[in-house]
Amino acid sequence: MKKIFLAAGLLGLTLAGTTSCNKLLDVTPQSQITGQVYFKSEGDFDPFVIGNYASIRAFANSFTYGTERSEELAQGPNSRLTSVWLQTITPTTNAFNYNGQYRAIGASNLLLEQIEPFQFSSAAVKNRIKAEALCQRAYTYLFLVRVVGDTPLMLQAITDDNVPLLPRAKAADVMKQIFSDLDMAISLFPDKSYANKYRFSWGAAQALKAEAKLWSAKVLGGGATDFNDAIAACAAVETTGVSLLNNFKDVTTTRANAEVIMAAYYQRDETGANYGLNALPYLQSVQNASNLDSIPYAKTTTNGQGGYQISLKSRQLFSGLTNDKRKPFTFITERVGTTVRNSYVIKLPGNVYPDDRVSDNDVIMWRLADVYLMEAEAYAGVNNTTKAIEYLDKVRVRAGNGAYTGATDKATVERSIFDERGRELFFENKRWYDIVRFHFGNTINAYDYVPNLVGKKTPLFWPLSASVLAANSQLVQTAGY
Repeated sequence: MKKIFLAAGLLGLTLAGTTSCNKLLDVTPQSQITGQVYFKSEGDFDPFVIGNYASIRAFANSFTYGTERSEELAQGPNSRLTSVWLQTITPTTNAFNYNGQYRAIGASNLLLEQIEPFQFSSAAVKNRIKAEALCQRAYTYLFLVRVVGDTPLMLQAITDDNVPLLPRAKAADVMKQIFSDLDMAISLFPDKSYANKYRFSWGAAQALKAEAKLWSAKVLGGGATDFNDAIAACAAVETTGVSLLNNFKDVTTTRANAEVIMAAYYQRDETGANYGLNALPYLQSVQNASNLDSIPYAKTTTNGQGGYQISLKSRQLFSGLTNDKRKPFTFITERVGTTVRNSYVIKLPGNVYPDDRVSDNDVIMWRLADVYLMEAEAYAGVNNTTKAIEYLDKVRVRAGNGAYTGATDKATVERSIFDERGRELFFENKRWYDIVRFHFGNTINAYDYVPNLVGKKTPLFWPLSASVLAANSQLVQTAGY
């Protein structure tokens, strides 16, 4: 598995072949290497697609966009939450520069154009590479749609300085391309196996499709058609052999386990730490704790920042659930004698090495419990609360909370699913996207639910940075800024 990202050193060459696509952002190309120069044999394509996974991993690890604006966290003793957490987002503060995203898209476009003329010794190998590139492009476009909404739709390979300046396409049109890419990818994957859970597969493509369909259904108004498509995609994932783990602790700490559909690989000697580094406490900050032996901590601030802790609002999601098996592996409250202090996030506790603990657990992109809750959400969306509760219960029962016994009306069930996602997927870099989706679905009002949004009018989508706007006269600023 490690070989995936050991090969990411090829990314420099990979992106050298596509740096001219940065002209979209008015970045001067650093090389004139083109696809015609780079792709000389069928053996050149797999390293190229592997190189692009470094970008996919970076997007999966983008804590700023997936978590920081949500209700999940509060400042820790060594404050590391930024002004994004405070919802201080303007065209000049915390604005979004999509340079990295269009590099990744440009790489996918180039591969997809160049691979067609090549005769491969195995059609299955060629099809799998094409399918992965399509998934990489779809994933990146979904990232953009969820962060800024409308975004330029670039599908052509860029091999010289003649790069068109593209306007922002409607999010609905970008989503159509996402679905087109995913449907093509699903048809191309030669089997349903998980040959490598750090690369896209048939099952991962279905999980990504389900996630995108729920966004389209609620945020873009796709309604029942998209909900039903999400149900079908989730059901497809269920046929791929993944299963819930019995021990919740193992879900985020055992690499490529049976519940995982796809993950971004992290290992200290190759990639360093993931976003969990800022949550891990460090010894000096907890050395007086009476329960020190139960707290996963780093020895130094190099490997643990103690920068944030679980918020009161997120802790309250577990209130009254005395049998919840997830709580001991989600957060721990520091005690000094009888005094209660900080409540540290331990969902990604890292791994202990001879010199220190390092936050290098894999970042899970999709796992079966997430898919079950998406399926529950989609069934609720089409007013089938009986089926919604059936899938909600698959997660509740594994957690030790038993079957759902609440009201069965659509609004109540949807809120229960939203809350369950807050417990099950806490700190898995999904919460802000959940908040936006359930806001548009009228389950919650984000401006009442997220403490730092109360009384504010900050748009839920990010503004484009001044440098992006200055480089392209065809662009307009995100609505509300």
